[in-house]
Amino acid sequence: MKKIRILCVGDLKEKYLKDAQNEYMKRLSKYFEMDICEVSEYTVVDKPNLSQIEIKKVNEGKNLLKNLKGFSIALCIDAKQEDSVNFAHHIDSIFNENNQLTFIIGGSDGLSEQVLQSVNEKISFSKLTFPHQLMRIILLEQIYRSATILSGKTYHK
Repeated sequence: MKKIRILCVGDLKEKYLKDAQNEYMKRLSKYFEMDICEVSEYTVVDKPNLSQIEIKKVNEGKNLLKNLKGFSIALCIDAKQEDSVNFAHHIDSIFNENNQLTFIIGGSDGLSEQVLQSVNEKISFSKLTFPHQLMRIILLEQIYRSATILSGKTYHK
């Protein structure tokens, strides 16, 4: 079975986000072997300045890179955007050559340069900024939408 890993910084704290994640994970289990890998969010003690934010991103990035598997796609605001149909076909084409796909979601300050340089691709879901915890749900929904598009289901309109 094709494997999709979502590699992300931090855990979900709100019940409604956990419920949404569980629902999409259940739906996706029909199509993919799903895995969510959470790495610790690095805490800045004082009021964060630019160098502390960079240290935070570097530390989070080291933990992300340790857990990177298969073809990797980082979610970042400054990258190419796809519509849902093209996204679905792109996932399908990746699985033609790879059996595992990993999506990476950074923490509240984004991804380190080391992570961005280590991934196979970068994509953006929007020029808007989303909370990284909510982005996980948006990504799960789009993966589910992709699965239904590829299998000819009517979920995508």
